[in-house]
Parts: sequence; structure tokens; C-alpha cells
Amino acid sequence: MNDWPILKTYTGEKLARLALPVGGIGTGTVSFCGWGAWRHWEIANRPAKGFTPVGQGRAAPFFALRAAKHGTAPVTRLLEGPLPVGEWEGAEGAPMPNAGLPRFRRAKFHAAYPFGQLELADDAVPLRATMQVFNPLIPGDSARSGLPVALIRIGLHNPSRAPVQAAVAAALPNFIGVDGWELETDEFRGKHNPAGAKGNVNTHRRANGLEGILLRSDGAAADHPAQGTLALATTAKHGVTHRTAWADFGWSDALLEFWDDFTADGKIEERSARTDTPTASLAVNVEIPPGGRRTVDFILAWHFPNREAWGAPAGEKSAIVGNHYTTRFADAWAAAAHAVRHWPALERDTLTFVRSVTDSDLPSEIREAALFNLSTLRSQTCFRTADGRFFGWEGCFDRKGSCHGSCTHVWNYEHATAHLFPDLARSMRETEFSDHAMFEDGLMGFRVGLPLKPGASHRLAAADGQMGCLLKLHREWRLSGDTIWLRALWPHARRALEFAWLPGSWDADQDGVMEGCQHNTMDVEYFGPNPQMASWYLGALRAAAAMARAVGEPDFAAKCDDLFARGRAWVDANLFNGDYYEHHIRPVASWEQVRPGLAVGMGAKDPANPDFQLGAGCLIDQLAGQVNTHFEDLGHVLDPEHEREALRAVLTHNRRKGFAGHFNHMRSYVLGDETALLMASYPRGNRPARPFPYYTEVMTGFEYCVAVHLLQEGLERDGLKIVRDIRARYDGRKRNPFDEAECGHHYARALASWGLIPAFTGFHYSALTRTLRFAAPKQPVTWPWTTGTAWGAIVIRPRRRGPEATLHVHGGRLSLRCLQVGSKRTEPKRTKTIASGSTFAFQLSLPA
Repeated sequence: MNDWPILKTYTGEKLARLALPVGGIGTGTVSFCGWGAWRHWEIANRPAKGFTPVGQGRAAPFFALRAAKHGTAPVTRLLEGPLPVGEWEGAEGAPMPNAGLPRFRRAKFHAAYPFGQLELADDAVPLRATMQVFNPLIPGDSARSGLPVALIRIGLHNPSRAPVQAAVAAALPNFIGVDGWELETDEFRGKHNPAGAKGNVNTHRRANGLEGILLRSDGAAADHPAQGTLALATTAKHGVTHRTAWADFGWSDALLEFWDDFTADGKIEERSARTDTPTASLAVNVEIPPGGRRTVDFILAWHFPNREAWGAPAGEKSAIVGNHYTTRFADAWAAAAHAVRHWPALERDTLTFVRSVTDSDLPSEIREAALFNLSTLRSQTCFRTADGRFFGWEGCFDRKGSCHGSCTHVWNYEHATAHLFPDLARSMRETEFSDHAMFEDGLMGFRVGLPLKPGASHRLAAADGQMGCLLKLHREWRLSGDTIWLRALWPHARRALEFAWLPGSWDADQDGVMEGCQHNTMDVEYFGPNPQMASWYLGALRAAAAMARAVGEPDFAAKCDDLFARGRAWVDANLFNGDYYEHHIRPVASWEQVRPGLAVGMGAKDPANPDFQLGAGCLIDQLAGQVNTHFEDLGHVLDPEHEREALRAVLTHNRRKGFAGHFNHMRSYVLGDETALLMASYPRGNRPARPFPYYTEVMTGFEYCVAVHLLQEGLERDGLKIVRDIRARYDGRKRNPFDEAECGHHYARALASWGLIPAFTGFHYSALTRTLRFAAPKQPVTWPWTTGTAWGAIVIRPRRRGPEATLHVHGGRLSLRCLQVGSKRTEPKRTKTIASGSTFAFQLSLPA
């Protein structure tokens, strides 16, 4: 077995909710559960929480081990640990398939995303077993991080003094055409079961260094989202037997016959059956010598090309927008062959990346939050259309995406794509600042439509979303250094800012303060000046000024600077109450005073007496735009001391320990004795009768936003406390550590957690100046870094004359003119281009 890093180990009750998504960016995933089951088969173009395919013998997918010492009866077990107690009861006993099959008595799950390792032991089994499962995740390489596969290594250890004859079996029902969406009625039980399989066929193959089964459907509609292919294969060269189907027996006897056949000698013999869901199976025989170890590798691959657009009006069929990954491979077998051919390099580079985080001196809670939430990029929240463009839902409901359109005000908060996969981030900016998402007057629809075409977006704007996109445009320009790219998007970007100044818009009087009707990420409209929108607007003004100068528009830059200065002064003088920033509600007489497209319809019905306002509340993300502005090195948008006071106020007023006495009339993401930050509190009273709807809730993406800002301001202890609170709630017993929910599973806002790393380390890189910067540590440290186009680790050793730094580039190419650590810097005589695999040592002695 390969030595994989371990960031977190789960045992006992903490295995119950754990489900590690395995799949590439834009490919969908299947989840490897804490005790070893394979569930949530979300590979057919839509979410499918709870969907586990069932084939012949009412059996779900599984791996099994058969082991026998010479002269003793064989022992056969699922490669799974004990079934969690919550899975035991149903109308007919345990409700999930495979529940009654023999399994190991003890299990441990080790995780360091995307790596999952399941250790299994049982005194009745003469072997110890370990399952290692992963999908490649390599910064700067969205292609290698976007493979539709699960790579599975099963390690067997014989601790005894006698050889053990072993065999590992894998079973996969051909469920093509079934994705948990279409249902058929079971009249006897009065329930609905997944349906849709028709004319499914399995064929044996031996090619491309693999032996296995290709699963296809001859009956599913050609354009059905669940039409495609699957592949189950092994790299084993010897001792492989297979079945393309199980025996055609009634009741569940197909499973009984398979189990008996496998247990007899570790081999399986071909069967035939008339069924729409034939079960494909492989078995690999291997002898384990005394004290020895052997491994058996399997690969699961999929290929489902028919991704539909966000949706269609009732009675209409959604357009097919396709999947980028399916344009790269002819079918699932081709994807499997590609992955197996490159498996060693894919595993090596993924290990290097993960170890750069796990082996660093980052606090453990940051390592866990940052790495584990990257799983959202691989979930059905995110996808790439056939042309390679990247899109995202806000999250995933159990059977469909949640809130379409790469929602600008939600995706504002995430910091992972730009630093890890810049081509994906730039794709989003290219969509936002185009006629696909924007209208002639500069309004940017905060939900882009599909298929892409001019006017595809709905004509509804979000104030925070539109301003945040300007900050993200600055980020992509800064990290790439590509001013030609910026020039191409600048006309749309300028119009997006100027839209705020139009009659009836957000800042119609052009005083640097948003007073108008402001739809925002709370899904309502605020009326009047408030800190949340102010922080995004002021940050956008700073970013626009810098970009305007870069493209040769100094007059426009000067206007942005003037608005910033006046707006900042007004907000500090009027909205800061000595403790935090609050909202001054300013109703308007009628909707005629509000520019069309600014009211979405989810908020106040009467603009003269609006409901759903923040008012005097202490809002969790009242300074959200400051986080992004800090990352852009554009300074404080408001008075620095006022900002720190406001952050302390959020901790004082909004952090609650224990929720037994807390009233929450909305969604509950925190319960019992847990600790979390409330969305808002009213420490000074004056709560509106009906505040914005989420004020009693807790959402991790907003909590991370506060934690990141605290770290940026040097309030390290407080920032880490918030992160620990979050991860304690996602402990495997209560919630899945790889699924931080908000409006749906795998919510995009939680990707704000990647920002913890640059905030803690003080990392900043500008490809414009080729400057790489870190905070000055008090003791020697090793920290990871990612610029999008390069990634690696830095070792910093404080010295009296100035710090010493050793820079390791693990991937990509880094262009470097200046390295700065704290108040010291060094500048090579000429710009260095540091290639992957290179290491450079620096002595920093010049003042910064």
C-alpha cells in the first residue's frame, strides 16, 4: 500500500454520516462512506442524494473479500465495517440493500481529501484489509483534476505464519437510465422506487492494460441524462474471473448464488439473465505469503454526456449543454484506460499537493476546513459544459441543483477556484462580463442562463453580486498578469460599475454610498445605506480604479477614487455606532422610483414600508467585501479600527454556545449544545418586526468569511476559534465532514474556507509585479502556497539579519521578481522563472 497522509481519523459513531465524494471536477461523484458502502451515485448529470443503484438479487454495488488458510473453511466478508445503528430499522428490517451480508467487525476511516482510507479488521478473518480510494486533484490542472473515475486500491496484509489464499470481488449493477429521478410505484409496499433502465447490456473486455466489464444501455433514450456508459475494471494480470450477469433467479437468490460461487473457490463463473439491470462482477485471486502484503487495483469509470441546462418552463424539455469531460473520452472504458495509464503520476502529484497542506505548519482546523471543502468543486454543484466553460449551482438539493446560474452573490465568497484552477475562474468572469449575462445599461443578471446567448440571463441584478464580480475580475487579472485579457472585458466591467450611478439605481446621486433598492445574498432587498453593500461597493471602486489605470483611463480611475473617499467617510461617520456598522432603512414612496431589475420579488411588497430589513442588527458579514479587497491588496475600505471593533462585536453578540434556548423559525444548521455564529443579532434592540429571513440561522460560508477577515486583521485566536466550531459540527456523527450545507448540499459559499490559508500565512502574489509575499512568522514554518498557475511550499526561518526562505515549486511555473516576508524582501538581479520541481533559497535583508 502507498503511504498516504492522514489528516483526520474517524471511528465508531463518527463513521455514520461520513461520505467522501469521489469524482473529478465537472464529472459528478459517487460517495465512499465511512464504513465502506458506496452510496449517493451522483454521476448521471444531477444530484442523487440517497440514491444507491440496486441490481440482481436486490444487491447494491459492493466489494467483498474471500480468505482461507490451507485446511480451513473460507471466510467471506463485505469490505465494509459495521452498519451504523441508524441503518438498522425499517418496515422490512434494515432498509438498505446489502445490510444482511457478512462484514468486518472493526473499521477506521482515515481522510486527507481527496484521499480516503478504510481500515478493516476482524478476528475471524485471517487478513487485515485496507481500501484506498481517490480521484486526482492537482492545482493548475483542471484536466487531470476532471477525470470521471474512482481509483481503488485494496491492500491485504497477512499477519500470520501461514499463507492465505485470497480473492477480492467487485459487483456493479448496470443502472444506466436510472438516476433516482424517475420513479415507479411498488403497489405492494406503497412506495416509489427508482426506474428507467431498459435493455442494459454488459460486455467483457480485456484491453488497454485492463480487464473488466463495459456497461451500456441499448434501450435508454439517446438524449436521456442517465444515458451513457460505465466501466468496472482491474489492472490485475492473473487470476481474474468475471460475470457479465448474475443468475436469473427469483427472490434474492441471485445474490445467494453469487455469494456461494465466490465463497467456494474465490472465482466466479459466467451466468446469463434476462433483466434490464444485469450485475457486472469481477473477482481477482491472489496468494498472500506469511507476513506479506499484496494489493489489488480496481477502477470505476463513467461517461454520461447529456447534461441539461438549468431547467426549462413547465412542459418543455431542457436543452442539452453537454459535459466537457465526455468530449475527451469516447466512453467510460476510454476514461478508465486513460486514468490507469497515468495512475502513478496522478497519484504522485495529488499526494504532493495534499502533503503540502497536511505536512505544513498550518493549524489543523485550517488544513481540514480548506482541504475537505474542496470536495464541493467535484460535486454536482459544479459542472463544465461541452465547450469547457465552468458553471455552478449554489448547492444541491437531493434530486436537483439548488438555485441556478452561477449566482454572483454566492460565488463572491469562494476563494478556491482562482488559486487552484484559474482557467475555471477566468471562465466565470468571461461569462459574467459578456452579453450573455449583461444588458446594454450595464445591469448584470446575477443568474446566467443556459444555453449561453445574448440576453440569456434574467434581467435581475444583485448589488453585492455585481460589485463582487469587479473585485474577482481584478483578482483574475492580478494572478494572471494578463492585461490584454483585462482589456477585452473592461468595457463590460466599466458599464457594470456605471450601472450603479443610473437614475433609480443603487448610487444614483453618485456620492459613493448605496442608498437605493439593493437585492443581495440574503435573498431580499435592503433599502438605504448598509455596511454589507458598502463594503462590496467600496472594494469594487478600489478595484475599478486600479483596472482603469491599467487600461489607460485615468479620468475614470480618478472618479472611482473620489467616490471611494467620499463613500468611506460617510459610512464611517454615519453607520458605525461605536460597536459595529448598522443599516439605515430608507423607504421609497413607490416602485416607480426603483430602476427595473433591482427588485427580484422575494423581498418587501411595499417599498414605502419594507419588510425583511437588517436595521440595527449586528450582521455577520457586514464587512464581507473587505475580505476580497484585502486579498487584492487594495487596503481597508473603512476605518481599520472601526472594522476591528465590528469584528469583535460579531464575536461578542453573534457567537452562541448552545442552541437549546435559541428560537429559529427557518432552517436549522446548528442544534443542541453546538457553538456557532448567528447571522445577525440585535444587542441594542430596535429589531424590525420582520427582519431579513435568515437572521436566526447559521451558515458556514458566512462564518468562514468572518474567520478569514479576523486572520487578515491579525486576530488569529478568534479566527481559529470559529473554524474549530464549524468543524466540530461536521464530525461524521452529526453531519458529513465533506458536505457543508446551506441552501442545499455542498454549498459553494463554504469554499470561502480556502481563503483561510492565504489569510493565515499572509500570502499574496501579483503576476503584474511578480511579487510573492508572506507574513513574518515568529518561528520556523513550512506553509503551502498556490498562485493558480504555480503551487508549492515555502520554508521560512527567522534570523536576526532577516529571514531565510526556501521556496519549493511543486507544480506549474512561477515568475518571480521580488520575494517579501514581513518587512524584509529580496530582489533577484533579474526575474526568475521557476519551473516545477525546482527549489530556491533566499536571504531576505532589504527593507520592504
